[in-house]
Amino acid sequence: MKLDPILTRATHLARSGNFDGVIKTLEPEVNRYFGSYRYYYLLGVSCLHSGDFGGALTYFKLAREVKIRDPQVLLGLAVLYLRRGDTQRAVDYYLEVQDLDEKNRIAKRALKVIRKYAGQDNLTAWIESGKLSALYPPVPAAGFSARQLLIPAAVAAVVVLVLGLLVKIRVLPNPFPRVEGPRGTAEMYLNRDEKREPVENGGSYRYILTRVQVLDTYDRALRLFTEYRDDAAKININRILESNASDPVKNKSRILLQYMVPPGFDSFKRDDNVSYSDAIKDPFLYRNVHVIWRGMATNAEILETITAFDFLVGYDTRRSLEGIVPVVFDKAAAINTERPLEVLGRIVPISTERGVDIRLEGVAIHQSGLLE
Repeated sequence: MKLDPILTRATHLARSGNFDGVIKTLEPEVNRYFGSYRYYYLLGVSCLHSGDFGGALTYFKLAREVKIRDPQVLLGLAVLYLRRGDTQRAVDYYLEVQDLDEKNRIAKRALKVIRKYAGQDNLTAWIESGKLSALYPPVPAAGFSARQLLIPAAVAAVVVLVLGLLVKIRVLPNPFPRVEGPRGTAEMYLNRDEKREPVENGGSYRYILTRVQVLDTYDRALRLFTEYRDDAAKININRILESNASDPVKNKSRILLQYMVPPGFDSFKRDDNVSYSDAIKDPFLYRNVHVIWRGMATNAEILETITAFDFLVGYDTRRSLEGIVPVVFDKAAAINTERPLEVLGRIVPISTERGVDIRLEGVAIHQSGLLE
């Protein structure tokens, strides 16, 4: 892959310490690199080293819009807030870095500095001594030239050829089984018989669907799955499993579920996020669907192997409360009940005295001062 000449030159300038040269090279190219993480990060680091702290803050924020959970960007923002004297926000960022990379040396060093110079005057004196640059995020690597990549590429090509020959003569198994479509296998598609009789006659079901509705719902689920929108697909699968769809169609639906993977904050499809108001209306339709909800935690109980709390959904602004949902994590998790948080969790219907309610099985927590 051909490297971008402007970004490559700017990276070499940054690596050599010519940060003013980086700024002069990159700032005129703002339209060319709109939405480029590397462009924003390079300018953020360069402005930081050259003393343009306002520019550094602007570019690191732009970089974070592209990669919201990137540890290097968080380090840049943290050191800027530390310089301002906003130690609480800086600590939030450093703790978030450690959640992403528990061995990060810069975050560890920064938290040690903040603890050591806890008084505002002491911390200001430490910053003015010129030692703050030790907490700056790293300058990115320059990458590789085409010549440097030539030998590894040639070696990789030989390895692929040899492995391909061994697979062909069946010395080794094929590590890449044939798939149908961008994501999926032939067993996921309905055959002729399953399409001919997709509904059951008689019985009691949560949803009653016609033959066309069953086929359309399954096709929609499969299409969403191939687009890597697992949770949107899961809603359609739940409708089938709770309906009068035939057992063969339901079995195919269960096969589809086995291939789905839980998301993280970075991979979650925010456009498919289900609101609390929708989930509480029909919990079975959203069974095991992942959501990200924002709110506050209360009644937190943190043990070695479990964390549980009541989640005040929608109360992050302290103005309105959508509902209270119990949340359970199968691990210990640090929670500040005085600050807003986002919870990535899986919806689980539960029976209560009032009927059917929901709880969340926690996957991840995002909590920082930025949510306020």
